[in-house]
Amino acid sequence: MNLESIKDQRRIQASRSGDGEYVPKGLVAPKYMGTVRDQRDMSSLGRVQVLRRNFRFVSILGFGCTLISTWEVILTFLSSGLTDGGTAGLIWGFIIVTAGFALVFASIAEMASMSPTSGGQYHWVSEFAPRRGQKFLSYITGWLCAMGWQCAIVAIAYLAGTIIQGLIVLNNPTYAFERWHGTLLVIAITAFSILFNTFLAKNLPMVEGLILIIHVVGLFAIVIPLWVLAPRNSPKAVFTDFNDGGGWGSAGTATLVGLSTTITSMIGFDCSVHMSEEIKDASETLPKAMMAAVGVNGLLGFIMIITLCFTLGDVNSILSSPTGFPFIQIFYNTTNSYAATNTMTAILVITLTASTITEVATASRQLWSFARDQGLPFSAFFAYVTPGWNIPLNSVLASLVVTALLSLINIGSNLALNVVMSLTITSLMSAYVLSIGCVLLKRVRGEVLPPRRWSLGRFGMAINIASLAFLLPIFVFSFFPLTKAVTRQSMNWSAVLYMAVVGFASVYYFFRGRYQFVAPVVLVRRDFDLSDI
Repeated sequence: MNLESIKDQRRIQASRSGDGEYVPKGLVAPKYMGTVRDQRDMSSLGRVQVLRRNFRFVSILGFGCTLISTWEVILTFLSSGLTDGGTAGLIWGFIIVTAGFALVFASIAEMASMSPTSGGQYHWVSEFAPRRGQKFLSYITGWLCAMGWQCAIVAIAYLAGTIIQGLIVLNNPTYAFERWHGTLLVIAITAFSILFNTFLAKNLPMVEGLILIIHVVGLFAIVIPLWVLAPRNSPKAVFTDFNDGGGWGSAGTATLVGLSTTITSMIGFDCSVHMSEEIKDASETLPKAMMAAVGVNGLLGFIMIITLCFTLGDVNSILSSPTGFPFIQIFYNTTNSYAATNTMTAILVITLTASTITEVATASRQLWSFARDQGLPFSAFFAYVTPGWNIPLNSVLASLVVTALLSLINIGSNLALNVVMSLTITSLMSAYVLSIGCVLLKRVRGEVLPPRRWSLGRFGMAINIASLAFLLPIFVFSFFPLTKAVTRQSMNWSAVLYMAVVGFASVYYFFRGRYQFVAPVVLVRRDFDLSDI
């Protein structure tokens, strides 16, 4: 691509209206332009600064910690881990998953330091994949990430909404657990999150810092009463008792299937990557904050799992809780108080609602970035950045519409909605495999990688290999149902939806995408300075 083409792409990215007409774009205020290194990175990536760089280390650390909500997710998905794996499976599985994802996110952190862009994985695949497959693989990765993060909003808002319903059941046993009530709660929680991502967008970094405090303090507000009041299970039972509630015939297989609880609680720390163009000194701050978030949430999650396994009481009793959530029953059994149970559970609702706020930010930036490269239908609309606001408002509002539409599925069948939500896990893991695989291939071939300020050094290849060795088997097991004897209700239909997304993206690419999509690699110019263009 010649110099004039690069200029054209910059004009496209800098200003475009919803009807495809190019219009002047308000510049980002100087104090939000970031450091000289940020400006140099943007130039080398062929991008224009249109978003505010107002996130720093603590705020982006809070962003990652609260979005993933490790200890909160462990509580909400407790039943699947206890059914397949038991207390021993939960503990050892969490240790393995945390160690594995630490390697995965170390690989991603290094790539984020090489190319700190909101595009994340689809950009890296475009830049690092073999030339023949660059454009198509990047396009598919972009679709998987865009769809995965949109589904993630539904997942976390649905958890918060149904927990509220579970509390109602606890306090009013005559309440009928209606699915449409859950749908309305999902829409309400997401709409609340949209307000933070629009009118309060300037204050989002400060909000993330405050939520981080709630995230940490809230954990201890829950575990301390459990340790003080609940009866203890024996250490031998906690660390050695595996459960094969799914009838797999093997404790090992059951534990692998039950890893869905711990995987869900530790996947997605790349969320910070999609805020790259809003982080000051991103090439150094981002990887450090990402790895710190993995460490903080890994520690908090381990504390929660150990606490639950020692204090949960009779497993069969809590699994049959009418609230639909075993942890609510654990809280009530421990405290024998509706007020205490309501308070402890309310902490969870607050942190999960806060997680929805950050989910909207991540999903909208991923959508905006992919549309900026014309990877979606109506890309001009989604790529528009509102002058003065310096946020991709159309993509933020689109996230609300998508969430509302997907949540309507719950009215007909919560099974169908669960399948949609599972797309988050499979999509993100696919993106991890593709991006890490591409950078590993460059290392194997001895090709020069871009400079980075956060590096894996001589252990880079080993860490990349170990990351893939961890990801590939758990990716396969993520498609397994919870029980060996499957019915239409217990079957894991996520494979069908996953293939539908990949299939649709491939067909769309063949007919239109390949003519419209601008692969990020064609904009990258690391061998000369574009700052004067």
